[in-house]
Amino acid sequence: MGTLRAFEDIEVWQKARLLANRIFELTTEGSFSRDFRLRDQINGSAGSIMDNIAEGFERDGNKEFIQFLSIAKGSAGETRSQLYRALDRGHISQNEFDELKDEVTNISRQLSGLMRYLNNVGLKGNKYFKEPHDVYGGSSES
Repeated sequence: MGTLRAFEDIEVWQKARLLANRIFELTTEGSFSRDFRLRDQINGSAGSIMDNIAEGFERDGNKEFIQFLSIAKGSAGETRSQLYRALDRGHISQNEFDELKDEVTNISRQLSGLMRYLNNVGLKGNKYFKEPHDVYGGSSES
């Protein structure tokens, strides 16, 4: 992975953004668009994944970033649970459910990996990654 200078550079944020957009598109169609509470909840939790990654990145240290990544991971679990409700209510097909569940599960795994990395990296200040912001802790130019 290359350098990360902004939260938009973080792969898991990019994936969370795509997921949020895909879920939004599904919730504007058919019976899903009329299930107001579930529609709003799933859009909120899917958006919360990307928003918490962004907010945590903009904080001052690893501990706060990890805390926000943990919240993002919780939102991923909430989104996954809401997908079950959407399936059970007939708002989405089994195929749509399977694809979205896989996407959100992979996002959750990536968040766990990023949290593990941040817990193990020696930097604790306002830089989250070894220069030049290498997520996987690879060597950098000195």
